[in-house]
Amino acid sequence: MKKLLLCCALVSATLSNAQSAGTIYHELEKLNFLGSVLYIAAHPDDENTALISHFANHVHAETAYLSLTRGDGGQNLIGTELKEQLGVIRTNELLQARKIDGGQQYFSSAIDFGFSKNPKETLAIWDKKQILGEVIARIRSFQPDIIIHRFDHRTPGRTHGHHTTSAQLGYEAFSLTNNPQSYPKQLDTLKPWQAKRQFFNTAWWFYGSREKFQKADKTNLLALEIGNYDPILGRSNSQVAAASRSSHKSQGFGSSSQLGDRAEYIEFIQGDRPKTNNPFDGINTSWSRLAGGEKIGRLVDDAITTFDFTDPSKSLDQLLALHKAIEELPSSLWKTRKLKAVKKLIRWCSGLTLQLNAEIPYATPNERINITLQGVQQSAATIEIETVGTQALNRVLARNKALSYSLELPLDDHLTTPYWLKQKGNLGLFSIADESLRGQPETPPLMLPVSVIINGQKVQLDIPIQYRTTDPVRGELVTPFHVLPPFGIHFQNNVYLSPDEGPQTIQMEITTFAPTFDGEVELCFPNGWSIDQAKQPVQLNARGNSQYISYTLTPTPKAESGTMGPLVHQSETVYDKIFDVQMIDYNHIPKQYIAQPCDAQLVRLNLTLPNKKIGYLMGAGDLVPNYLRAIGLSVEPIDINTITQEELEAFDTVLVGIRAYNVLDALVYKNKMLFDFAEQGGTLIVQYTTSRRMKTKTLLPYPLQLSRDRVTDEKSPVRLLQPKHQAFQRPHKIIEADFEGWIQERGLYFANEWDSAYTPLLGMNDPGETEKQGSLLVAPHGQGTVVYTGLSFFRELPAGVPGAYRLLLNLINL
Repeated sequence: MKKLLLCCALVSATLSNAQSAGTIYHELEKLNFLGSVLYIAAHPDDENTALISHFANHVHAETAYLSLTRGDGGQNLIGTELKEQLGVIRTNELLQARKIDGGQQYFSSAIDFGFSKNPKETLAIWDKKQILGEVIARIRSFQPDIIIHRFDHRTPGRTHGHHTTSAQLGYEAFSLTNNPQSYPKQLDTLKPWQAKRQFFNTAWWFYGSREKFQKADKTNLLALEIGNYDPILGRSNSQVAAASRSSHKSQGFGSSSQLGDRAEYIEFIQGDRPKTNNPFDGINTSWSRLAGGEKIGRLVDDAITTFDFTDPSKSLDQLLALHKAIEELPSSLWKTRKLKAVKKLIRWCSGLTLQLNAEIPYATPNERINITLQGVQQSAATIEIETVGTQALNRVLARNKALSYSLELPLDDHLTTPYWLKQKGNLGLFSIADESLRGQPETPPLMLPVSVIINGQKVQLDIPIQYRTTDPVRGELVTPFHVLPPFGIHFQNNVYLSPDEGPQTIQMEITTFAPTFDGEVELCFPNGWSIDQAKQPVQLNARGNSQYISYTLTPTPKAESGTMGPLVHQSETVYDKIFDVQMIDYNHIPKQYIAQPCDAQLVRLNLTLPNKKIGYLMGAGDLVPNYLRAIGLSVEPIDINTITQEELEAFDTVLVGIRAYNVLDALVYKNKMLFDFAEQGGTLIVQYTTSRRMKTKTLLPYPLQLSRDRVTDEKSPVRLLQPKHQAFQRPHKIIEADFEGWIQERGLYFANEWDSAYTPLLGMNDPGETEKQGSLLVAPHGQGTVVYTGLSFFRELPAGVPGAYRLLLNLINL
């Protein structure tokens, strides 16, 4: 068999095989508009979905969102994934949002390292030269006529530092993108570009209140009506925007649509000032902007005028003529865009469905896989499948007659894992080896080119390879086909903690993604440890099979903390580049396999463990109980909906997980049960909750007021306000050195007002700010103790920060 050509074309959305006549007509109208908008902000969920939908669906512009980060530093309301895994979830939520609102999605290589208070701090971590260059590259690549910023470049310090930075970089890039001396190496593949103008997407909250905004001078503002109802699609722009925004499920951004008219404001900040309220004023958005384009404009007009809603296939010959005419144009970005749009319309109007279904959900590099081409068409047109990849087929598709054809495909050596996670980055930037992928939303799916002849005219389509299965409840499930490493190794924990001189068990799970695995796994570890057996044999006989392997490490007096990693021995080959392959599977996004470099930290801790029975009330999801168990504590989960007062009394200490008061309805009335537990002699520790969308403001028996105060500099000095307090004495003597080595931040959502019953224990602040004393409050309550803390234990414990463990154990022991 001839080797089939593997096409890895980028697609911004899943190619639909059938659409309503209304959707087809809507896309026909978009063919006649040649204008583009780039929206820029910092994070997933920063974008204004209403404005993106307005430009994409009402104005009919090519519209894209450039999010500088993937949201890795946020919190997760739907699971325990944080950091890189959360970034993958939020990336895919953005892609789902764009499928709804019609936009496209791009990113930079900047990492969301957590909250930042000003652009200076942000750019010190991100590397301004690198990210500015990526913003310039995206503008040169996308060639927007208009750039819109979600945030104001003139107000550093008034919002998240990432926010202001996104606006400042976009503002600066505007005047550099057309300068050949600016990042000249980009011009090997890109061309200089000058956007016509850029705007700041302002709103009343930037002015402090609706009243202030009503009184503000709006001379420089354009007011856009974005509450439009589209009778062709049968929905308003507000409905589309709400559905799009509701894709951000991990952030809890479910939205309802606003009824009626709605104004959105954009402030002109740079470029050629529009003379009217039209952002595209003075910009040629017709086909005449392209040499030879006038004829195509007339063809599009004719296709729109004669479109038959009862039989869209009548437009096929017009669309084929359009396809041929656009192919004859000189190369340009607009040619590429419109050719892709016409191919989509040809498929829709012919009712042509083409699927490439893999026999298995994943395979490994250089394997050969069996796939099945399935096709059907629903028109009177003559449609022939000429080739699949490089293989001739020459099969005619009769109307509503299904075709099934099996073929074998040799894979190359590229993995389909998120490309930005294939190698270790640093605190501020992902490390990206393949420059052709930088900024793209995801690793390209595996696709094959399929050549189709429709009414005598050849059209090449790129069809993704997918895996289909049927779930008894959810029905047909379609996932992308994945290419995974031959095997993956997963440490049971990211961090192994050694709190005493006893042996430490290191457990790993090895999974084969190839048909079989036969070899040995060796553990490499820091100096000063002895091991019982360095190599463990593994034999796996079927794809997807796993085996657990354990090693016992014993510390010597010179045992060091450090990184552990596996080596794999197969025959005469030793593999040192090992991936940890993890799956993310939620109903609202496609199934993901993430292959990251495999390692874990081994940390020596000098801990004294309190003999306490601990109950943990999980909130929005964190790993604190896992890591408390890892050091030997007894921690049991609490179901607040069912637990009784008698059952609570079995515990010495109850920890309330992060954001519990944001997500657990039962705490509105069952918080009193927790207070009674403390009053009768227990210790109640409430970890941070956000100050907005609280189920109740009664977090503890004595009043306290939460704020948005936080300390984002993880190296900021910490002052012990009451150094002799028992929280700093038993079982560990807490000193300032215990706050060394913290990651990402000190804490967030501190209290800024509290009852006199509380004793504030810590003072801290970011550079240039006043000291904040609401990060740790302790109060006696009856025979027990209550605690509120905004300290980021949920980040520090998984990172193995010794001082965080010592302090939290002291609080548990109060």
